[in-house]
Amino acid sequence: MKLSVLDQSVAMAGRGQDASIRQTLALAQAAERLGYARFWVSEHHAHPSIVGTAPEILMAAIATQTQRIRIGSAGVMLPHYASLKVAEQFRVLDALAPGRIDLGVGRAPGSDGKTAQLLNPDRYASENFPQQVMELQAWVKGQPLPVGHPGHGVFAYPQSATSPDIWMLGSSDYGAQLAAHLGLPYAFAWFITDGQGAEQALHMYRETFRPSASLDKPKATLCVWALAADTDEQAWHLFKSRARWRMDRNLGRIGPMLPPDQAERDYSPAEQMALDALKANALVGSAATVSNKLRALADRLALDELVVITWTHDPQAQLHSYALLAQEFNLKP
Repeated sequence: MKLSVLDQSVAMAGRGQDASIRQTLALAQAAERLGYARFWVSEHHAHPSIVGTAPEILMAAIATQTQRIRIGSAGVMLPHYASLKVAEQFRVLDALAPGRIDLGVGRAPGSDGKTAQLLNPDRYASENFPQQVMELQAWVKGQPLPVGHPGHGVFAYPQSATSPDIWMLGSSDYGAQLAAHLGLPYAFAWFITDGQGAEQALHMYRETFRPSASLDKPKATLCVWALAADTDEQAWHLFKSRARWRMDRNLGRIGPMLPPDQAERDYSPAEQMALDALKANALVGSAATVSNKLRALADRLALDELVVITWTHDPQAQLHSYALLAQEFNLKP
């Protein structure tokens, strides 16, 4: 089974946010050395915890510092932008890293409503998402748009022998249906829904998939949150940072991730129930524990690739987690 990485450039208490961007670049280089198949970066706006706001720029930096690993967005929040501009950006990225670019797109704002309106004043922009994706397909692949379309005769440059692969990202049936209809690969955001709706979305995607010029059969993956350490005890200690962030977020308190030694606080009975449920489903533990859980999940959902997200306050703990999983899955650099 293949493993890939999604990094969100998480802000850490006690360090500048610029350090989080540089850590993403360093992690991408490490992921290539360890044998991961892809390295994806996310897009969020006005978010005090997740400071990766421009995936296309970060991808360009990663492209110049890697040679083999696929590089992608997970994703570009397409309703904020003109499809032509996104196509041009990713055609440039493909010129920097030929045949290594994944263009993951999503419909969600990646921000609050006020910020989304500042990015695009059209409140109904997301209703045009399917049309935007079809335009993006044509421009990315160098295909002409039909006569009568405002973009007929317009092409996205630079053109070359390769082009980015477009992925549909989603956490509901909507993305699964659209990916199937357009014949695109599909990534379900398990880490957002804690797995809820994943089986239904994947089943719908596979059952209704229509082959396209770029993909002849369904291709799906999950983006999951996981954390491995040398022992179960060490992993759960590191997990305290993530747990505190989740509990605070539920109360509307969003900020940088705290170190585990500062992360514990008194939780209300309701919070403790939510925390117990979070821990019960968490992919956390020793390398063997986490790899067994990942394999079981992949087997249950008939997947041959998983995309792993790992948050730790200490960058070295994050890197060690990915190194442990690479060893468990016998990844080849």
